Amino acid sequence: MAVLAPQPPSQPAPLRYPYGRQSIDADDVAAVTAALTSGALTCGPAVAAFEDALAAYLGADHVAACVNGTAALHLAYLGLGLAPGDELITSPITFSATASAAYQAGLGVRFADVDPITGNLDPAAVAALIGPRTRAIVAVHLAGQPCDLAALAALAQAHGLFLIEDACHALGARYRGAMIGGATSDAVALSFHPVKHITTGEGGAVIMRDPRHHARVLRLRHHGIERDPARLSIPSPGPWYHEVVEQGFNYRLPDVLCALGTSQLARLPRFLAARRALAATYRAELAAQLPPGWVTAPPELPDRDHAFHLFAVAIDFAGLGVDRGALMRGLAARGVGTQVHYIPLPSHPFHRDRPGAEPPRPRPGADAYYQRTLSLPLYPDLTPADVHAIVAALATTLAELRP
Repeated sequence: MAVLAPQPPSQPAPLRYPYGRQSIDADDVAAVTAALTSGALTCGPAVAAFEDALAAYLGADHVAACVNGTAALHLAYLGLGLAPGDELITSPITFSATASAAYQAGLGVRFADVDPITGNLDPAAVAALIGPRTRAIVAVHLAGQPCDLAALAALAQAHGLFLIEDACHALGARYRGAMIGGATSDAVALSFHPVKHITTGEGGAVIMRDPRHHARVLRLRHHGIERDPARLSIPSPGPWYHEVVEQGFNYRLPDVLCALGTSQLARLPRFLAARRALAATYRAELAAQLPPGWVTAPPELPDRDHAFHLFAVAIDFAGLGVDRGALMRGLAARGVGTQVHYIPLPSHPFHRDRPGAEPPRPRPGADAYYQRTLSLPLYPDLTPADVHAIVAALATTLAELRP
């Protein structure tokens, strides 16, 4: 009797419209190829070239590229001298790394509430949590919408705290005309994951306002090694000499990835313009194809320029009688990928149950934001016709699911 070979499990059909995707062109491929054949795959000139280009774009003085946005946050916390026993206050509506990088540095984390419309930190909720161990406020620019930096900076100054920006969603955003990442805060972390505004495959950067903090970041990303003769414990006996002066990490970003980053950065203005134009198209299509009140587009505030990493709409699931999971599955069946950004961090066992975690308390803004949010596809290679099709799929699927 013939024995049938086991069949591999069936894979879901690829989505026509994933929620996010990189945009790679021939110039990017040429830049990577040049780096591969340059003789320097890491610790070479492409690293400084990328850092210089990023600094020029942001208007920042002290930029350090690193392996990813999580490492950028970790380096920011350590570079400022935050130490075990210190606490920071941040948003519960963020990716896990905002808090987990703090745990890696031995820090406590307190989660403030957020504005239920934008999902960004509520300064009044932050003020209520400041205590004797608080050393920093970490503002998360959710989806590319800048936080109220003026209010948060005033709080930080009044209480002698560091202000750190998790700007992993916000490359190219502006607050009151100033570029996010221009080092108006003490530290800013960026991410270059493939779904972000530019990509290095994986990668990140940390921007420090104080050159002393920047020097420590450079040391920490390279194993804690010190080469500056003025900072050595003994006079240097020769050009080979260096000292490992503290616990450091291998957080370097290789030349080949930095070359990709420099090439991508040249197209960032076009990427941003495309994202903003697509956001405007989404608004028009939602208004044209859906009844009022079913789906609400994200707000655009008058004193800031949204970078639109995400197009996170608010859907009245309870009022419509629609299950969010069923909607996501129905859209996926029509080729449309969606995502939820984010499950509030205090809901996750890792954050909720860890030693020293805050006891449960209400965060009505975070709960309201989470219960209604859904991120629709947004990336520069989408067309207005694609947005029309995505919104049509959303309208059809919602109508089918309504009781």
